[in-house]
Amino acid sequence: MTNTATDPRPAYAAVSAWMQSLLAGITADQFDKPTPCDEFDVRALAQHIGAVGLRSVALAEVATVEGQPFLADDYSAEAYGATRERALEAWDVAPLGREVTVPWGVVPGFAALGMYINETLVHGWDLAVATGQPAEFGGDPAVVEGALAAVHAALPAEIRGMEGVPFGPVVEPRDGAGPTERLANWNGRSAAGWVA
Repeated sequence: MTNTATDPRPAYAAVSAWMQSLLAGITADQFDKPTPCDEFDVRALAQHIGAVGLRSVALAEVATVEGQPFLADDYSAEAYGATRERALEAWDVAPLGREVTVPWGVVPGFAALGMYINETLVHGWDLAVATGQPAEFGGDPAVVEGALAAVHAALPAEIRGMEGVPFGPVVEPRDGAGPTERLANWNGRSAAGWVA
């Protein structure tokens, strides 16, 4: 089995495929609906997800996300799929240990890609519950458990609320919460009002 701590590429391939399927599942009447991510409705969230994909490409190709958009112009599943393929090809040859520049600092490429796995899973959960799609990642549960372990270390509860930390307080998972929901909870998302 691949060590996702040092080679996150298989996990990124899996979660980005899931994200593409979620984007394809949005119906035309859902784009103005709210999401658990307070700053985004479904349309803006889809735009941001597209931009996360573009940032993943940039990290592999030029080792920085500087100059990349926060919201993508084209937020279709097809555009995301094309970006995903480009990211996978670029990361196939990019050195995972090379230092890259992300908004939170300079880190090894594998660590940055790991955080984009976290972001893709959490925003996948956001998008799924907002649009009535299955909200648990359907692939290998070890992918989400690996992301959860990594984010526990990278985003401890104690730093929430500190200046420059864009994550809310950790939310206590509800009984029966699956791993993707628990990951969303650790990132500050509450299932209340979103999951029955």
